[in-house]
Amino acid sequence: MERLKPLITREQFKDRWSELHNAAPTTGIVGRWLAISYRFGLLCTLLRITPNVLTMLGLISAIGVAFTAQSPWAIALIVVSLFFDGIDGSVAIFQNRASNWGALLDSVVDRISEALWLYALYVIGIPAYLCIALWLVASIQEYMRARVSSLGVKDLGLVTFTERPVRASFIFIVLIAWQLDLPGIEIATWAFLGASLFSAISVMRFAYSRLR
Repeated sequence: MERLKPLITREQFKDRWSELHNAAPTTGIVGRWLAISYRFGLLCTLLRITPNVLTMLGLISAIGVAFTAQSPWAIALIVVSLFFDGIDGSVAIFQNRASNWGALLDSVVDRISEALWLYALYVIGIPAYLCIALWLVASIQEYMRARVSSLGVKDLGLVTFTERPVRASFIFIVLIAWQLDLPGIEIATWAFLGASLFSAISVMRFAYSRLR
């Protein structure tokens, strides 16, 4: 069995995370999240749970969201899915297992998970074309960001209004609203699509400014 490399200190963990996220600050809410990630990384190391296992657990949770869309379980499962998605990279840093394969797997699972989350919206009555449009816009935004990075642009500090955690939070709120039989869910979804388009255009303008 592969032996884990030596553990890293909190400061080393934060420095490595910042390095992998284009010198992003590690204070405020990010710092609190990293503190949770560090503890969870320690737990996963003790239990010999690898980052890729966490990535797949996130996917399994997303499948659960799709199959329980009309149940309160979907609300809990989307939180679980997002947690695993957010923690796998941090655990990879903690265990010194960050790899190109892990990054690729994480990106692919992210797109599949979002499709499953949006399928849940379709199940509760959001038109299929609207769900597909949300997924396409989000995927294009993430593809542009990844492509810009692959072309050598290191300053990717642009943060839009509809980043992945926000998209997950929106679906979480919609599922709760549907359970409470609140009106205006489809209108809110159209509004979020508009915000998503604005975010994608912002990323495109950012890419143009760096690559022209």
